[in-house]
Amino acid sequence: MISSFYIGATGLGAQQARIDAISNNISNVNTTAYKQQRVSFEDLFYRPLLAPTGLVSPLAGGLIGQGTAIARTDTIFTPGDLQKTGNTLDVAIKGDGFFEVQLADGTRAYTRLGSLSLDSNGQLATQSGDLLTTQMTVPPDASNIQISENGQVTATLASQSQPATLGQLQLSNFINPDGLQPLGSGLYAATESSGQPYSALPGQQGTGLLEQGYLEASNVDLASEMVNLVVAQQAYQISSKVVQISDQILSTIANLPSGA
Repeated sequence: MISSFYIGATGLGAQQARIDAISNNISNVNTTAYKQQRVSFEDLFYRPLLAPTGLVSPLAGGLIGQGTAIARTDTIFTPGDLQKTGNTLDVAIKGDGFFEVQLADGTRAYTRLGSLSLDSNGQLATQSGDLLTTQMTVPPDASNIQISENGQVTATLASQSQPATLGQLQLSNFINPDGLQPLGSGLYAATESSGQPYSALPGQQGTGLLEQGYLEASNVDLASEMVNLVVAQQAYQISSKVVQISDQILSTIANLPSGA
């Protein structure tokens, strides 16, 4: 098989992965706290350029590339804009950091999706039911719940005339957030690449402050993604053309008269 056929095929696979990632970004442009995905590529190994005799060609350079491959898929954690909801238990993070939650299987995960609610026990949970690991119980008679920018939670209780402190929200962060593993539904898992999480009060150790009554929007720039999609589609079409022409060359060679 001639090299261009294989090289074109690697281009098709790479650009299809890029188109898939861009399409996913576009479809989540209105998803709360969604983080853009970006596919990066690398060139494959080079091999010596061979003459028809099978010997290394004396042509300048003497090496030919073998195409491209996906190097990695990165999550871009640039904060999205804050959108006002006015809901008491909607909390956005203004800056870096994550809410730590406990999944149904007992493992820990991390999210920036601050659309919270109270479960039947008065504990803070995400809309999907994952409990925040913050040890806090909100009494049934609590009203006028306030969450300060540094995470202190207070409320008015029927039995008290002054607001009572219910607890303290903390944020988790990582040395390398880009190394987190996406789990879907706005959740991420720690990996060896991300490093172990560390906890801090909002606004300390590099974490952001909290904003009650707001949620973080997706960080996808729709205009940029549409441009990226056009570029990826053009690259896919060119790679497809390379495969098509290579196939025609192979067919021509196969149909050459014997001894030609």
